[in-house]
Amino acid sequence: MKIAFQMDPIETVNINADSTFRIAEEAQARGHELFFYTPDHLAFQEGKVTARGQNFTVQRVQGQHAALSEMQEVDLADFDVIWLRQDPPFDMHYITTTHLLDLIHPDTLVVNDPFWVRNYPEKLLVLRFPDLTPPTTIARDLETIKAFKEEHGDIILKPLYGNGGAGVFRLDQNDRNLASLHEVFTGFSREPLIVQKFLPDVSNGDKRVILVDGEPIGAINRVPAKGETRSNMHVGGRPEKVGLTERDRRICAAIGPLLREKGQIFVGIDVIGDYLTEINVTSPTGIQELERFDGINAAEKIWEAIEARRAG
Repeated sequence: MKIAFQMDPIETVNINADSTFRIAEEAQARGHELFFYTPDHLAFQEGKVTARGQNFTVQRVQGQHAALSEMQEVDLADFDVIWLRQDPPFDMHYITTTHLLDLIHPDTLVVNDPFWVRNYPEKLLVLRFPDLTPPTTIARDLETIKAFKEEHGDIILKPLYGNGGAGVFRLDQNDRNLASLHEVFTGFSREPLIVQKFLPDVSNGDKRVILVDGEPIGAINRVPAKGETRSNMHVGGRPEKVGLTERDRRICAAIGPLLREKGQIFVGIDVIGDYLTEINVTSPTGIQELERFDGINAAEKIWEAIEARRAG
């Protein structure tokens, strides 16, 4: 098949951690042709969805991991599969790319389905499963957020469309900074904030469960660095081997059918203790760590699911 990756610059990825690199590596091993472009080079031109990018091959040598051809313009309708893999922020630029890719999907299979990526961003899809999630409020109004803090005491405050642990604050019972933080956030953004009850179990780790076509295939644990509330690996979280609990499997059983129905083939959910906190559909990570810890080749399972969809 002809495969295109819409992603951030491939030249700078960490080949030992980046999930997109591992997916490309597996695609190449299966005989597929690879093409790379950044979101800035996606366009709609007189009825065609085009991209300016490069054919490429990969090898597991950091710094020499991607051999790129000359830049060329292609019609994305000529491809079998397009991977929507750029990292958030989930802003209007990101949203616009999903609208453009909508025009060629599903004749060209876009993974994950861009319509539902657009409508099910990480921190909003979980709202459909309130029995699985910690107490949560989404609001821009300061008084509403204050009332939530007064009820729950110890809370997490973060941007609704942030990623990688950026802008995440823990405000405990003694904290006096809520109004100031609200002022800072609302001063540069019109977006609401999300607040959740703080879960002490985060000290034991924030579990990333990988689902392929709605089915859980394994998990890794991400343990916060000393003195940190955030467990994201971007900010020093330590990945550890961990298994799936019965509660994890119940969570996956509850959300899996919806993910499968909506074309969300590669998904990573976040679980703290017994609670689902995020459903990551934009650019989930963790498959290289899962393969190292448990020997589970998630990239192979992902491609099997894609190939089955194309064959169907």
